[in-house]
Amino acid sequence: MVIAPNGVVYVNTWSGRYYGNDTPHAGGFLVALQDTTGTGKANVNQRFGETVQSGGAGGTGIGLYKGALFAEINDKIVRYALPAAAIVPKGPAETIVSGLPLTGDHPMHPFIIGADGSMYIDVATATNACQVQNRSPKSPGIDPCRELETRGGIWRYDANKTNQKFSPAERFATGIRNGEGFAIDTAGNHMFVTMHGRDQLHTNWPDVYKEADEEATQPAEELLLLTRGGDYGWPECYYDAVQKKLVLAPEYGGDGGKKVGPCATKLAPIAAFPAHWAPNGMARYDQRQFPARYRDGVFIAFHGSWNRAPYPQGGYNVVFQALAGERASGGCEVFADGFAGAVETPDQAAHRPSGVAVGPDGSLFVSDDVRGRIYRIVYRGGSGSGSGAAQVTPCPSASAPAGSISAVDAKPPEGTHPDAGNAAETASLPVPNGATKDMVVLGDRVYHGQVGGATCTGCHGAAGTGTPLGPNLTDTQWLWGDGSYRSIAKTITAGVPEPKQYRSPMPPMGGAQLTPDQVSAVAAYVWALSHRAPQ
Repeated sequence: MVIAPNGVVYVNTWSGRYYGNDTPHAGGFLVALQDTTGTGKANVNQRFGETVQSGGAGGTGIGLYKGALFAEINDKIVRYALPAAAIVPKGPAETIVSGLPLTGDHPMHPFIIGADGSMYIDVATATNACQVQNRSPKSPGIDPCRELETRGGIWRYDANKTNQKFSPAERFATGIRNGEGFAIDTAGNHMFVTMHGRDQLHTNWPDVYKEADEEATQPAEELLLLTRGGDYGWPECYYDAVQKKLVLAPEYGGDGGKKVGPCATKLAPIAAFPAHWAPNGMARYDQRQFPARYRDGVFIAFHGSWNRAPYPQGGYNVVFQALAGERASGGCEVFADGFAGAVETPDQAAHRPSGVAVGPDGSLFVSDDVRGRIYRIVYRGGSGSGSGAAQVTPCPSASAPAGSISAVDAKPPEGTHPDAGNAAETASLPVPNGATKDMVVLGDRVYHGQVGGATCTGCHGAAGTGTPLGPNLTDTQWLWGDGSYRSIAKTITAGVPEPKQYRSPMPPMGGAQLTPDQVSAVAAYVWALSHRAPQ
């Protein structure tokens, strides 16, 4: 989102591979929202720009500069002139940059435009850790990582020029896995970007990270001070929140956090947040409506984790991080929470914060990409000069433990064992030919990460009903094979290196080290989910 000086909220929407289960709106991917009645709610809603019919798939990046609207659409950043008497453009878009990469794990391109017209674009990585086989157990890192030639960093272009072409020459900074949120401190001439830390430490390297909770708690999410030529470490390094330093990744010879190697010369974050919270949009607060403590810092929308399974997920909130010049000032605070509702998981969250923007009146806007809501947060406490310190909720420490194993469907009445609450439901599931009831029960435990270290719930959801990362396993439509017990076991064993409809490849056995009996058991459980009697 971005908000014009006249209060019009502009939103970029996206129906790329992450949201392949969505039906795109028939109108344009760009939305203009306006409140003309003073109620604090938009009563004007106009769509414009490219549509599905014109070949568009939308985008995430959006910005304003010199009275024009800039937006990502497919592989381009385009510019629309905004007329004085209307909130949507009347003429066609001009292409500012084209040829941005669209493949791999992170095909989106958030950006920010500085006062001098420099446009900084995130060109995120195509892989998790630049492995020979992406997200696969014990696959080494490519050395040197050729992906860094055209991915994994920030590129700079000129917002005043048209028809620029993407190339390695315009790379501004490197070693950034996925930089979703930008903010500029114009007074201090500092620029900041968030970074999503890498996934699957224990899943892919169980001999190095022997405890599953190491994956749930490492590595930290990061807030970076962006500098020309800066190298922030990906894929060789990740930030260990416990040791508070960059350490060598296992793909490049790391030993679980002791070795540092080339990471000693990389740039560490200025602030760290709990692992896998997924920082998306970020906005610097430069208005005066909120209390004084918010006038030198950034708001960050944390989309919420998936890779903390089978431990409790985290994020799904908006936090405030105070800054002092080019450094963080203390820890962050949880500013707004409760978006997910009762269950904080990718498949069951009611809402997930994605974008943040500050309005000209000092209100904070937060977008939700589950049900398409936009929230407007205002301060009602008076002049806004009070500190309100008693209301502050500190963020959990980035080095906090993972907590107890949490199966969402489990409701043990006396806390006796992890799956007590859903044992009866599992026992009632059908059994495929060639399997037994005990195998289905074991498969339930494997699926939910209680046996074998599998992270099935991260992509397919706790109930197997699917997420934007992985398909619905309770359906009768099968993308790989015919849905038979034998076919499911084969797919689990081989993995899915090139998904047909979803974002992430599935490594063999989901990246876990499952025994043949465990593979058969989880295949029996998945088969049972799709053959269960309607309720």
